Order: sequence, then C-alpha cells, then structure tokens
Amino acid sequence: MAPTRTLQDVVFVDGVRTPFGRAGDKGHYAQTRADDLMVKVIRELMRRHPELPPDRVDEVGIAAATQTGDQGLTIGRTAAILAGLPRSVPGFAIDRMCAGAMTAVTTVASGIAVGAYDVAIAGGVEHMGHHPMGAGADPNPRFVADRLVDPEALDMGNTAENLHDKYPQLTKDRADAYGAASQHKYAAALAAGKISPDLVPVATRSAEQGWGLAVADEPPRPDTSVRGLANLKTPFRPHGRVTAGTSSPLTDGATGCLLATAEVAEELGLPIKMRMVGFAFAGVDPEIMGTGPIPATEKALTKAGLTMDDIGLIEINEAFAVQVLAFTSHFGLADDDPRLNQYGGAIAVGHPLASSGVRLMTQLARQFAERPDVRYGITTMCVGLGMGGTVIWENPHFGDGAAR
Repeated sequence: MAPTRTLQDVVFVDGVRTPFGRAGDKGHYAQTRADDLMVKVIRELMRRHPELPPDRVDEVGIAAATQTGDQGLTIGRTAAILAGLPRSVPGFAIDRMCAGAMTAVTTVASGIAVGAYDVAIAGGVEHMGHHPMGAGADPNPRFVADRLVDPEALDMGNTAENLHDKYPQLTKDRADAYGAASQHKYAAALAAGKISPDLVPVATRSAEQGWGLAVADEPPRPDTSVRGLANLKTPFRPHGRVTAGTSSPLTDGATGCLLATAEVAEELGLPIKMRMVGFAFAGVDPEIMGTGPIPATEKALTKAGLTMDDIGLIEINEAFAVQVLAFTSHFGLADDDPRLNQYGGAIAVGHPLASSGVRLMTQLARQFAERPDVRYGITTMCVGLGMGGTVIWENPHFGDGAAR
C-alpha cells in the first residue's frame, strides 16, 4: 500500500542579515571572510531562537553566485560546521545568480512541503570585494558565435540601458526620481527603527586600522537629491541614462532565515512571521533581464489564483531603477505606489548578489507585523542572464482590516 502524501504548510520563522558593506579595499569587510559572514548569520538565528534544538535543523542551504575561495567548498555545509551546528546537520550550496538566496528558500521550502524537512536554514552570501561579478567565469564562445546571446547581456548595466531603449517612456528623469526616493525611504525606515533589529553586528579586522564592529549598512547615501543624480556620469553607455545613483552599489553581505512546517513551528514555540503561498521562476531575453520579475510574478499569481489587486505589499529588488519602473509600468502601478519597497531598496542598501532575496523577505515580514490589514505580499527580483523569481507570502497577522 502506497504511503499517504500530504503537503505541509511552510512558514517563515525569522530572518537576519549582516550590515551590508561597500565592496572594495575600504569597505567594512575588506579583510573579513565571506564564510565568516554567513557563520555569523547562522549563529544569530540560533541565538534568537533557543527554543529550537540545533539537532532539529534538517538542512542548511546557502547561495553564492561565485562559488570559489571563501565562498566555495559547499558553503552550506562548511558554514553549518563553522557555526557549531551538530555534525548531523547537512548542507548544500546553490546558485541562481542574484536570486540565489531566494532559490535556497524555495528549494528547502519544497522539501518542507513534501515532508523531507521539518526545519531548515536558507540564505546567501556574496563578498563582491573578494569575488567581483563574473570573476573566474569562462562563458562558452558559442553564446556569441552562434548569436544565442548578445554580448551586452553579459553586462548588467548594458541590459538596464536596453530597458530604457525598449520602454522610452521610462525616462532618465523618472529613474533619477526613483533612485532618490529609495535613499529617502531607507533613511526614514532607519530613523524609525525598522532596519536595525534585523541586523547582526559583525566584528571586522583591518591590518591598518585594527579591529572594528560593523553595526550599520555602509552603502546608503541619505543626502541624495534628484538634482545631484542628474549630473552623474553614465558609465555603461556614452550619453546613456543609467548612473551609479540609479543602480545598486557593489556590496558585501550575508542573509539567512529559518523556515519550518507550521505544525513543527507550533510544537516548538517558534514564531510565524509569514506563510508561503507559492512561487515561480521565469526566463526572459538575457538582453533585457530586468523584465524577469514580470512573467515570474504573473506565473506565481496565476498558480495561486490571485491578481496584483490582492497584493498589499511588494518587495522588489532594485538592481536598477529602470528595472523596477518596467515592473510597475507593466502592472499599472505608479512609480511611488505606497505598496512598493516601503523601507527603500537595493539602490540605497546595496545588492550583495546571492544574498538579496532573503533581505526582501525579512523586510516584508516586518511590514506584515505592522500591517494586519494586508493579507498578501510578494518578494520579487530580476536575475542575470534573463530570469526572474517571485515568492508570494501570506500575513499571519491578517484579520483586522480589509483583505488586501
């Protein structure tokens, strides 16, 4: 007789991250190892939840876009051992470029849903100072020789310029306004105490300056103005429209979260901050990879039986301002739709590639706690080489307001 199969509800218990640092010789983490950033996150998750016995963790899935050096050697397993988890806890490494941590979450969530895991840790790390985007990669020459992909698709800034070409209504002025707004929203959220609770301080070292402590994000520029952005250079194309002020800065950082079945979370007394409704990934032309969140979101909403009208909060990764504007334009949303990135986004805080997906989730979870009138939210992001990913979440605090 075949065993009975019942899908389990997957819940987001908690998420934390390191402060994000500027990539480069002068950044927070210039002389800090990437795997040590990930270890700090795992330890903090366990410290915040003493009700979770370490041997109840069934899996550790960690993403990195460049899996070599201090991000190599199956970082999910090595970080778990370094963090002090029992040797019985396995781990793996995963990669989907910018959506690495998101894919780590959806991968272990799938395992939880089918009963393979009760509790799992998922996250991502990227030390772009140690591992610049694409470092060590050797793209197959057939991509260009067979005209499978335009060479510009391998440069993310060029793909953003291509979006401006494809959608001329997405002007540089609109992108500049969006970039400045991201900085201002982040600054307001920070001042209101909505950012720091999710950060774990990290001890840093420098041969020149000695020991330090990273307690805050390094990339934000709260004094950014639209007027100032208008005069920035366009590094990806002469007389182009994409600038440093409308792009996510190169960043170092790590994120992680605890996921569990709803039943086990209740058994152990773990908090439930979000419930996973569904997810989807989709492919698009690599030359306009920024459109990836559009079909991914449409696919996820269709599978869940929802529409954008049901979504009350949106956390979209801001690789580039124009990429976000392509998304809002497609769904008929205003550039400053109040549902969108209430705490600012990657243009302000940075985008350490494979780790960013969990930052979106952690911020959405905090917003859910503030908004019991909102039932559903999404986390969504574009992905290099022409992809997008979207996860739909349900607010466990919903019930006191309108169904949105």
